[in-house]
Amino acid sequence: MSDAIYLDFPFHLDGRGRAGTTPRDDHVRDLINQVLFTSPGERVNRPDFGCGLKTLVFAPNSDALAAATQVLVRASLQRWLENEIEVEGVDVAAQDERLTVTVAYRLRSGGERRVEEFSPPS
Repeated sequence: MSDAIYLDFPFHLDGRGRAGTTPRDDHVRDLINQVLFTSPGERVNRPDFGCGLKTLVFAPNSDALAAATQVLVRASLQRWLENEIEVEGVDVAAQDERLTVTVAYRLRSGGERRVEEFSPPS
């Protein structure tokens, strides 16, 4: 299934005027990004989708908030992407107004391990 192509996120047109596509690895990264930065209630047909990290960007920094955020991220990824990935670890860092989430995961098909860093879109 490594030859499969997926719609890219965010949706755009490529140089030929067709829908932009991406390989599977990038598609999975896009899916994680959508789970992390979609707020519950934002999607009409799936009101409970997402974990709403954008709302935490300006929350006061503390060890308790970081721990709670790690649990929130892990639970959301396991709930929404359990067929795609196995979450191995989550690290959350907040510096000033910047929130960075590092996710270590293994692809369910193929088993490749990935470590990716995510920040809210500007």
